[in-house]
Amino acid sequence: AGHYHVTGADADSVAAALEAGKLEPEIPPYTDFAAYRADGGYAILAECLDGTRSADDVIQVIEESGLRGMGGAGFPTGRKWRIVRGYPGPRLMALNADEGEPGTFKDRVLAEHDPFAIVESLCIAGFAAGASKGWVYVRGEYPRVTQRVTDAVDKARDAGLLGADILGSGFGFDIEVRRGAGAYICGEETALLNSIEGLRGEPRQKPPFPTTHGLFGEPTAVNNPETLFNVIDLLVDGVDVFRSCGTSNSPGTKLFSVSGAVDSPGVYEVPFGQSLAQLLEQAGVCIDPTTVLLGGAAGRFVNPAQTDFLLTLEDAQAQGFTLGSGAVVVYGPDEDMVDVCTRLAAFFADESCGKCVPCRIGTVRQHEIMVQLGKGADPEPAMALIGDIADAMADSSICGLGHTAANAVQSAITLGLIGGPNE
Repeated sequence: AGHYHVTGADADSVAAALEAGKLEPEIPPYTDFAAYRADGGYAILAECLDGTRSADDVIQVIEESGLRGMGGAGFPTGRKWRIVRGYPGPRLMALNADEGEPGTFKDRVLAEHDPFAIVESLCIAGFAAGASKGWVYVRGEYPRVTQRVTDAVDKARDAGLLGADILGSGFGFDIEVRRGAGAYICGEETALLNSIEGLRGEPRQKPPFPTTHGLFGEPTAVNNPETLFNVIDLLVDGVDVFRSCGTSNSPGTKLFSVSGAVDSPGVYEVPFGQSLAQLLEQAGVCIDPTTVLLGGAAGRFVNPAQTDFLLTLEDAQAQGFTLGSGAVVVYGPDEDMVDVCTRLAAFFADESCGKCVPCRIGTVRQHEIMVQLGKGADPEPAMALIGDIADAMADSSICGLGHTAANAVQSAITLGLIGGPNE
């Protein structure tokens, strides 16, 4: 996806150059409307609007493909759209481009380089689900994504490809771009919906689920950008091509954001079913890495000697891991893992919305214990207490933040990365 090898001393100047538009990634972006149209853009939407493809046809293709959500949950995309379509309108769509998971940057690359595909694919999803409006919720720290997607929406509307009566077809669909305020919790779908509505960004109790009671109480399908990017190619190429790679339960490809102690950090698209070891080899992992954090801050550490498992939703689950949003962070042999886990614990303590007691208190206590460990506290009682806190948060927190806030620390304990005799 394009990357730059910089030192800490270079970081400020490189960031300033990127902000000023003086550095561009290696992949030429599709930010020109005419170029996007010339390369087949909006052809699939046109087929939906002229009657070539019905909404049921689109949903059936998505269901047959086995496409699942790429944001971490892995829910079948076609089923979600069919559920929303089955309820009386108005029906709505939301694109979750918040991408607050540490170590994840795939959606930023997609949105920066092909914003018109976001607009077209969200419109196709709206057509399939019978929705009348969609929202693109962008992470607050992504100003370039916000600018490019907003520009793409405006140009599509000016061309008659968004609005009350798109190309005279009778189908109306419009898009609004909303920018988040930097809250990790708003990556959780119901907290995102609250934020769009102008409410405090905190999760809702489920059930009911967004597919029946979403934005403004209406049926809403929430999708990840990577999921929708698959939709256009799938409808162009067909189910057989899509399922020609991957596995039966995890068909297609997956984007992974690889960073840390590797020679070539960046976004890698690999077929489901490739091993983690192969992905690390592609990225040029350093000699004798200490560990790999798979799935971001809410994921788990992996022993480098056990990276031969397959990168599929089912294999990761069987191994006790999660692919999450595709973050892969490699830690070298000089890394202080107590410090790493302390920073992860601090992240969750800062980002907990505070709505439920287990997460509000548990994340703070977890961080306090990690700080004490860093100061030389007896590891045995500390590890036991962290385990109790982890169980309480996993069993009784309202949302996924609390359920997974102890995953990384717990896995570090299991692997002996922290809590050992020298800690």
